[in-house]
Amino acid sequence: MDAGKHVIIEFGSQSNMLSYMLAANMITRRIHNSYVRKADKFLSSKNPSDRPQPLVITIEEAHRFLDPAIVRSTIFGTIAREMRKYFVTLLVVDQRPSGIDGEVMSQIGTRITALLNDDKDIDSIFTGVSGGHGLRSVLAKLDSKQQALVLGHAVPMPVVIQTRAYDQTFYQEIGDTDWRYVSDEELYEAAQVALDDIGF
Repeated sequence: MDAGKHVIIEFGSQSNMLSYMLAANMITRRIHNSYVRKADKFLSSKNPSDRPQPLVITIEEAHRFLDPAIVRSTIFGTIAREMRKYFVTLLVVDQRPSGIDGEVMSQIGTRITALLNDDKDIDSIFTGVSGGHGLRSVLAKLDSKQQALVLGHAVPMPVVIQTRAYDQTFYQEIGDTDWRYVSDEELYEAAQVALDDIGF
């Protein structure tokens, strides 16, 4: 992480949630402690070489870690509430935002939301958002798997975006030569194999 490299921790088919939570918490607590020390050193020295590499911690199925009943027992709630000043940001990915603690939801600065049908999930998305009631109708009209609503700090006003396909054009535009001469059908087949491999 100090070198700016991405680190992915995949638990595979691990179905024991207690083991999953224990490992994720232990690793993230060490990251938390390290970044608090680094940030304090930088803030006291003001030396640019001491500035910590900004970090984004992404958690999938976030309601498991940020449920109101357990959020105080995990490090993730602390990271969501306090860690921006230590150069750490939490990226929350979830299909059930209503299962996430309300205080944590209010700390999320930018939200990217696809179509939701459950009223509790919709209410949760608009927690702490001014004009949220008017945006409910926008959210209800999104094209499933093709559009998303972006709101919060990253945009000056709520905006609907069109998601893009991961096809041959996409890989050509990002300069990935490995996929440049592969047909879209082969790309989609490879993507499905990858999804099956990680259990989606």
